[in-house]
Amino acid sequence: MNKPSIPKGTRDFSSLEMQRRNYIFNTIGDVYRLYGYKQIETPALELLSTLMGKYGEEGDRLLFKVLNSGDFLSDVTQQDFDEKNLPHIANKLSEKGLRYDLTVPFARFVVQHRNEITFPFKRFQIQPVWRADRPQKGRYREFYQCDADVVGTDSLLCEIELILIINEVFSRLGIATRLHLNNRKILAGIAEVVGVPDQLTELTIAMDKCDKIGLDGVMEELRAKGFSDDTIQRLQPFLHLEGENGERLEALATLLASSEIGCKGVEELSFIFEGLASQHLTTEILFDPSLARGLGYYTGAILEVKAKDVAIGSITGGGRYDNLTSIFGLDGMSGVGISFGADRIYDVLLQLDAFPTTTNTSTQVLIINFGKEEVQQMLPIVQKLRADGISVEIYPDAAKLKKQMSYADSLAIPYVILAGSEELKQGIFTLKDMAEGSQETLSQEQLTHFFTSKEH
Repeated sequence: MNKPSIPKGTRDFSSLEMQRRNYIFNTIGDVYRLYGYKQIETPALELLSTLMGKYGEEGDRLLFKVLNSGDFLSDVTQQDFDEKNLPHIANKLSEKGLRYDLTVPFARFVVQHRNEITFPFKRFQIQPVWRADRPQKGRYREFYQCDADVVGTDSLLCEIELILIINEVFSRLGIATRLHLNNRKILAGIAEVVGVPDQLTELTIAMDKCDKIGLDGVMEELRAKGFSDDTIQRLQPFLHLEGENGERLEALATLLASSEIGCKGVEELSFIFEGLASQHLTTEILFDPSLARGLGYYTGAILEVKAKDVAIGSITGGGRYDNLTSIFGLDGMSGVGISFGADRIYDVLLQLDAFPTTTNTSTQVLIINFGKEEVQQMLPIVQKLRADGISVEIYPDAAKLKKQMSYADSLAIPYVILAGSEELKQGIFTLKDMAEGSQETLSQEQLTHFFTSKEH
């Protein structure tokens, strides 16, 4: 008999892993709510007409398509098979697919429900997405995204607020971070000034690799792509800005003086930095003129966050987009959003050993089972503790004490309550601290007070 397994690129999560993951999700969700963001959910399945053509050719290939119900071959002809036109056949076999990200479904949601939504609309989503990618370390076919967006306003206060959200989340999680900030208009201005406005994409893709391959590597890649030595020489000052963020922006403004769009980008970033200046941030903010981010729909500010103490890729990213809903026919709907990479944040916390010990167990107290009569007398006390918000479980069987204590120990349950028939007659309980090995005798009132006082 074959051992059961799961599809490649997917994962089971143990109870410990789920407690830790929920710690991350709850922290992010709590901060989103603190800033007035409303949670929504969209279906795992979307119509392929919604998804196709939104992520480029590679994205279309990575979409998980779902076979139509019933006779899914009914629309496919022998000629289709003979021509081996696989995309055409796939369109006939499947009307639906698993969502590739949360952004396109959100754009669909906004357009579909625009008459019910109050704008500006602030939403967040914490849901899984699926990509038919080649599984490898750190890359999965099913993973969660934690997105927040504001649509229906082009106010730069939204960018400031999202950076404050990022700062608050990582402050709560105890992760030291550096936020890299740039603006797509600045990148467009650089392309103009160095004389290659029609090669913005190729230029920014190379610049974006500065962290990975260094400045020399970027120059080499640009030469390989056919950029002239004169263009590469004109690019140099933009990649060698020095000083604090304000000084770098001033120098950039001078370099981009001849580019209207470049100057607009500098103006927008300056406003954001001025807004952040009065805030007490634990996250370091760095103006990074080489930051481009891969997604082409960004039109303004772009940002990426990296952990300072762990060598890992971006753990949060985002930016401003002006035309996202236009893919569904609704123009003029500017927005800005961010997405936390929950899986990478999990890895960072694991490497830093920074998960709170409270995430290691869901049960605070185990009641030792001394037999049927004792359990019956303990049930009202257990319910009282639960009513006070204390997580309690009773060991289901009257097993040997050693076995029950081992159960508590293996699940890292911090406290055990022992009460035999004699103790119950007297209304007293023995409370054992599993970590310290100490124990004390308490009344029911003292017992309740002990746990409720620990909660506050």
